[in-house]
Amino acid sequence: MAVLLSIDEPASPAPVAPRLDAFLEMAFRPIYLAGALWAAVAVVLWVFAPGWLNGTLGGVAWHAHEMLWGFIATVAVGFLMTAGAAWTGINPVQGRSLAVLCVLWIIARAGFLMTGDTAFLSAALAEVAFFALAAAALARAVVVSRNVRNYGVPLLLLALGATDALFLAAARTGDYAVLMRHFNAGLLCMALLTLLVARRVIPFFAMRAVPGLTVPQHLRSGQVQLAVSALAVVALLADQRAVQAAALAIAGAIALVQWLSWKPWAVLHKPLLWVLYVGYGVLGAGLLLAALDAAGLVARAALPVHVIAMGGFSVLIIGMITRTALGHLGRPLETDRSMVCAYALVIAATVLRLGALYPSAVAPHLLHGAAALWAGAFALYLWRFVPMMIRPRADRPVPAAAPVAITRRGA
Repeated sequence: MAVLLSIDEPASPAPVAPRLDAFLEMAFRPIYLAGALWAAVAVVLWVFAPGWLNGTLGGVAWHAHEMLWGFIATVAVGFLMTAGAAWTGINPVQGRSLAVLCVLWIIARAGFLMTGDTAFLSAALAEVAFFALAAAALARAVVVSRNVRNYGVPLLLLALGATDALFLAAARTGDYAVLMRHFNAGLLCMALLTLLVARRVIPFFAMRAVPGLTVPQHLRSGQVQLAVSALAVVALLADQRAVQAAALAIAGAIALVQWLSWKPWAVLHKPLLWVLYVGYGVLGAGLLLAALDAAGLVARAALPVHVIAMGGFSVLIIGMITRTALGHLGRPLETDRSMVCAYALVIAATVLRLGALYPSAVAPHLLHGAAALWAGAFALYLWRFVPMMIRPRADRPVPAAAPVAITRRGA
């Protein structure tokens, strides 16, 4: 049988099975999924099943703690561990050490739901260890690589862990005033970290995604912004409200000036970008509201908290955990309908939640609607990204082509 023509036909890619080593390859994989899952579960518990929250850390204290440290700061850890690998060339945490971090996080979430002092103390120790080990891992990477520019980032993670520990200590003693002061300190530490990261990545992402777009990175104004944000934290802990208000006003005003200079109208056709712009702009507005609150000019203290935490942090988070996951998974940096729908749901949930802050006949319905939309947003994220996160990168080496021969009988 003579061969007339030989064609190298690409082999059909075999389905890639989930792999534990791939799942624990980088911190964003398990931590983004854990944070998104907990964001949905914790809000559903708080709004629809508050009777289940009977632990030492219960009621409003549990809700505030789990949203700030259990969700927002947790996702920040996942992002910083992943970004740290890009900054330094050293993956700060992977494999068994990443699994240990995840186990500590799970112990904390479970322990704070249980009753009894033993459960609370076990959860508190696991929580503090989670932030301390993450900070140590990142510090090792930046120091070994001599990445001087990021020497301060592990300290911000430590500050988040320290405010968390202070909050938990106040919760155990039942001192609500001290507890809320430490919560606000943690919120401002998270704001400082968010301003640092977002000011770096948003211009970078925008200029890469929009041909011809040039936007400033605001290095000098960013340094001022970080300095006054740190001053706001110190002033809050020292009960210097006038200084705190002034520092927050400057930080918020700088954020809005930066936002405008980044040409938000130029990214309206890019969901991966406009969601980050929305989050950063609302964060700046939230800091201005926090300044007014520190000056005694806001009737409801919960307003700036929810503007910053939901409209700022959470909108940025849903955008960042999409964009960075796609990039690190070797996927095209393009959104599909489920991702854009998740963005819209988080924004809509924020609007409804802010409306529910003011007593009215419809406030309970607004709250329930906000919780449902919020849970739906993160459920969509999980539905779309779990199959990607548990498998190796999409751009792994392609199998060798299989030769196919075309023959003629009797030749």
